[in-house]
Formats: sequence, C-alpha cells, structure tokens
Amino acid sequence: MNLDQGSPSISRRTFSNAAIAGTALACIGPPSMASNAPKTSTISSSNPATMKFCLNTSTIHGEVIPIVEQVAIAKKAGYDSMEIWLRDVDKYIKEGGQLTELRKRIDDAGLTIESAIAFANWIVDDDQKRAQALLQAKREMETVVSLGGKRIAAPPAGATKDVKIDLDRAAERYRALLELGASVGCVPQIEVWGFSENLSKLSEVLYVAAASQHADACVLPDVYHLYKGGSSFADLPLLSGKKIHVFHINDYPSIPREKITDADRVYPGDGIAPVKQVLQSVMESGFRGVLSLELFNRSYWAQDPNVVAATGLAKMKACVPG
Repeated sequence: MNLDQGSPSISRRTFSNAAIAGTALACIGPPSMASNAPKTSTISSSNPATMKFCLNTSTIHGEVIPIVEQVAIAKKAGYDSMEIWLRDVDKYIKEGGQLTELRKRIDDAGLTIESAIAFANWIVDDDQKRAQALLQAKREMETVVSLGGKRIAAPPAGATKDVKIDLDRAAERYRALLELGASVGCVPQIEVWGFSENLSKLSEVLYVAAASQHADACVLPDVYHLYKGGSSFADLPLLSGKKIHVFHINDYPSIPREKITDADRVYPGDGIAPVKQVLQSVMESGFRGVLSLELFNRSYWAQDPNVVAATGLAKMKACVPG
C-alpha cells in the first residue's frame, strides 16, 4: 500500500497481520501510478443492469423536503433505491409519523433503502463520548433495519479536526461498531472524508478496515472525497470490489483540492473527474453494488427536485461502462 505523506507510521509486520486477517480487502496487482486515473481496459463481465442506482437525498436538499416526498421523487425519477438521512426520519417521527407506515410507502414505491447517513462519533478518543456514540449508532442502525435497510455510513464524525487518531485504535473502534451492527443486522461502511484530519485518504481507510479483522468490514468510497483528500484513483484496485457495497458518485470542477468544497460537486460527467474510468476500475475488481448520487450543489437545490433527481440518474447511468 502506498501510504501518503503525513500518515501515521505503520510497521510492516502490523500491516501484514491486518492484511491477512480474512477481511477480503486484499490487493490485486497495483496499476501504474503515472496517472491519477485507472488504466482503461475492457470489462469482460460488466452489465449495468446488475448495478443499483440510488438517490442520496442530499442531492435534492432533503433537509427541507419531507421524507415521504423524497420517496415519491425517487420513485418518479426511476431510481432503484434511496440513501436516506436519518435526521429526516427523526423529523418525520417527531411530527407523528410511524416507521411502519414509512416502510410501507418505500415498499409500495418499489424502492429499497441501501444506505443511510448519520454521524455517531464512534471513532473519537474520549471513552465516554464514544460509549454514548455507540448507543446512538445502535438506535440509528435499528431504525435503518426497521425501514428494510441493512447498511449505514460510518464517517470519522467528531474527529475531523486537530487530533490525529492512531490507525490501530481506529481499527479497534471500527470493529466495535461492526460487532454492534452485526447484533442488529446493519453493516457500518467506513467512509473516506477528504476534508478530515482522520480517514481523509483511501490508504488510511483500507488499513483501518483490514486491521479491524472483521468479516463485515467494508469501505464507502466517494469520488469527491478521494480527490479532496489527495488519494489517487489509481489505488482503487487495491480494494476488492466485493468490499464496496455502496459508492458515492459525483463529479467536481477544476478547483484545487485545498479550496474545493462539498457545494462544488456537480453531476457525474459534468466535471473533470475520471468517473467512467473509476467505475470501470472497481467493476473489474468485482464491484456490482450500489451507485449513490450524492451532491450538495446549491444551484441544484434551487431547481425542481424532480428534475434534479431525473437529470442526476440519467447522467449517472451514462458514466457506467458497458
């Protein structure tokens, strides 16, 4: 693994032990590093029909759209599934909604909940805060399961500034989260956050996932965050595609990574990211999972959410090889 400059020191023995731990994050031969994009080649077994297309509701500014309407928008646009934000579910419940009724609406729409966004501070050093975060995460994962879902994002929330957390400690904490998830039937996906002090690089996330030594360990990549954090797209083949359940799809304009923000994300294919090559690369390594459109573009939020959802789906599909 090519660790980026500034990452914590990791012994060869420690990495070796993690790498053989049976988490199936194993490498296939690393590509040339001459380019930041994966090499282009033909996928012999690709079939876009096997991919699921998912709407992350941040794309349509879900914060101001009731979750019942979010479901209707996703259905109308033609998505297979949704990646919901649990804050929206909480709001629905506080306003008198029932999870059983929401589940029925989702099922009746022919949709599935493939992932969910929440921000439990599972990785932090403070023991008390981490214990409280695990209780929060358990409640959130139980909510996801009650809606028919089986995955939740696990970003380094609460540890994005100042303190650099030892990667082995992070791995222990991710394992604890995975064990908690297994107890309720929900898989936490460790997520790259490019702006964060911790887990900003693919190399760090790969290490933590492998060192957790848990069969459910998996990685949630994001095109924007890989760029923002300085990871190379050419390193993606180091990750087995079978260990990617959901991939956040987006694009970005020609803005230096030091200055770019979430709000600069654009539809896939409208920016400079090698989105099609990235998908080709992970599909070659076995990925046949969920492509979730995650954008935070204010100009899109000002538009009709039905148009934004439909446009995003069409542009996402256009980036899938095959």
